[in-house]
Amino acid sequence: MKARRNKKQVPSFRKLIKTSKVKLENKLKNKQFKQQSTIKKFRKEQRKLRQAVKDAVSKKPVPLEDPKSKWPVKRMEREEEEEEEALPLDMMDEDDLQLMRELGQKASFLTRDLSSSEPVHIKKRKHESVIAKYEKVPRTLQTAPEKELIHLLPIKDKSGIIPQTREKPVTDVQQEEEDEEEQEVEEEIIENPVPELTMEEHLIERKKKLQEKKIKIAALASAILSDPESNIKKLKELRSMLMEQDPDVAVTVRKLVIISLMELFKDITPSYKIRPLTEAEKSTKIRKETQKLREFEEGLVSQYKFYLENLEQMVKDWKQRKLKKSNVVSLKAYKGLAEVAVKSLCELLVALPHFNFHNNIIVLIVPLMNDGSKLISEMCCEAVKKLFKQDKLGQASLGVIKVISGFVKGRNYEVRPEWKKAEEKLERELREAEASESTERKLKLHTETLNIVFVTYFRILKKAQRSPLLPAVLEGLAKFAHLINVEFFDDLLVVLHTLIESGNLSYQESLHCVQTAFHILSGQGDVLNIDPMKFYTHLYKTLFKLHAGATNDGIEIVLHCLDVMLTKRRKQVSHQRALAFIKRLCTLALQVLPNSSIGLLATTRILMHTFPRTDLLLDNESQGSGVFLPELEEPEYCNAQNTALWELHTLRRHYHPVVQRFATHLLAGAPSEGSEALKPELSRRSSVELFETYSMAAMTFNPPVEPSNSKKKDKFLQGDSFLNEDLNQLIKRYCNEAATETPLDFTKCLKTSSQ
Repeated sequence: MKARRNKKQVPSFRKLIKTSKVKLENKLKNKQFKQQSTIKKFRKEQRKLRQAVKDAVSKKPVPLEDPKSKWPVKRMEREEEEEEEALPLDMMDEDDLQLMRELGQKASFLTRDLSSSEPVHIKKRKHESVIAKYEKVPRTLQTAPEKELIHLLPIKDKSGIIPQTREKPVTDVQQEEEDEEEQEVEEEIIENPVPELTMEEHLIERKKKLQEKKIKIAALASAILSDPESNIKKLKELRSMLMEQDPDVAVTVRKLVIISLMELFKDITPSYKIRPLTEAEKSTKIRKETQKLREFEEGLVSQYKFYLENLEQMVKDWKQRKLKKSNVVSLKAYKGLAEVAVKSLCELLVALPHFNFHNNIIVLIVPLMNDGSKLISEMCCEAVKKLFKQDKLGQASLGVIKVISGFVKGRNYEVRPEWKKAEEKLERELREAEASESTERKLKLHTETLNIVFVTYFRILKKAQRSPLLPAVLEGLAKFAHLINVEFFDDLLVVLHTLIESGNLSYQESLHCVQTAFHILSGQGDVLNIDPMKFYTHLYKTLFKLHAGATNDGIEIVLHCLDVMLTKRRKQVSHQRALAFIKRLCTLALQVLPNSSIGLLATTRILMHTFPRTDLLLDNESQGSGVFLPELEEPEYCNAQNTALWELHTLRRHYHPVVQRFATHLLAGAPSEGSEALKPELSRRSSVELFETYSMAAMTFNPPVEPSNSKKKDKFLQGDSFLNEDLNQLIKRYCNEAATETPLDFTKCLKTSSQ
């Protein structure tokens, strides 16, 4: 390999002639002094390394020889005092530490003079001889202390050139270290001790500090509200209080500043999005008022951005749970700060959907909807619901749906189902028309939103059937199945039936599958030649899983399913199927709560009107051959025409008056007029409305029991009211007679009573 050429060129002879001899000597001496200072630093490092070796060895070995006698006594004392400056072992590599421990067992290693040698672990440099190393070490005399010469520029007079130097005594490296230690000790002594306060004094002092901070926050906020354009710079001053360093009031002050800034931004933010200026706009001359407005907008956007970054950092600090260097806020206080920060982000998400950085807020809020903290998760979910309800344009809703879709996919569909409440807003949005926006723009937004929602639904149905999101997906599909493209109907029905047959779904989830399937078939699916008999069979055979216990909540879904399966598809439903379902609904009404019985009987009434020939169930005569088979799972072949609705006679004696009224009405053939007809408040309501109206969720009888109008006195018979009248008269006669000393004749009494 070629030797590396030195970039510094040797000065030419002509240049050397121009340079004075004195100047060259000064340069040489200065170079030597620099080398000496480098050697001093090297010695200091050697001393610290030697001390680290002493600390690494748990037990100091006894030296074989005593070379310390050659050292000055003062130096020995200094080395004992420097034990406190030892380097910690965690700053050394494991290999170096092991090597030090091995060498530490040798007395010669510990007792030799290391001031003129290099560390053991340093690598030997190539192309460097021992003589060159020796020549680099400056020669010093031990007798006289060296003097450091500072060479100045020479002066010239009549006698010639006079060199200028200034002597500075060279202080020993160890003496310098002793001086530094003494200076540090003096500084520690000079520091005034902090006076200790009692708990009461500390609380008073904290209250005083907090009041001062509150006044400052209020003053800044008032100034900004009074004239935002002129005092926009005060936002920065107020935002700087988010970094309050006083540990007594840091947490409280930061929370107050977060809320104050949030309210300020809600008040002073314009109703439009501020865009950055172009180069042409910046170079154009404008009026003072316009320039003032531009400065206000730039300052507002800048401070709003920094404020959102501060809130994001607070949430990250809480998630990472790492204590910062300042150590002003404890780890326990991180959660409180994060909750206030999330609350402010939620408020800004709802209040400023039109302003800058709204998408950034969405990206922060959506993952927190799935947070482990129930409070934070609920705050974020409620904020998203509120945004969906008040969003008229649909742009903000579309942004949220996009982020939710990506988040769910990124988490492998293992998230909480509450974000699916977005479909409630979507359903309302798709049904309303806004005059402020064109139809084409709104249709485009809604189409894009629907595509993202259904893509998320189909991903979960095919790839994550065990996800906790599946119930919400099925519920969402049941609501919006009429909006799905016809091309997906066949595959979707196959997937739904597979889910039902798998047995991995709860009963309500399987009902959602049935509801979704019939919503598909009741809309555009009418044109398809699909027989949903297997879904009818599943509902028919599983109806008896409902009872007055925990499964009573599934009645509402059953009522929706019956409406879309039987009433809306009346032309595709056979007579035998209608009879079987009416019989099973009346039987089910015996084992559920009163509001569920009312809903089922209301559905039975609608079915009897929809299928007029089903009134044969009110007759006890059999129709045709066969015997009714209630245990059969196929509604088409159970021979329901050979049974009667005997359950209505039992329900007519039900303790609930509305159930009695419906049972009596159905036994009379469900007439629309006459004494047995229902009142309008019962006949004009749907079965689901009746189920909700007469709910007993409040643990009270609904409707309430009317007080009794009996005129009889609520009076208990007491005393002689329970006795025979003759016996009462006998008792009164003997009690009224005066007491005598004659012995009592019990036979006389017996004769009298017998007569």
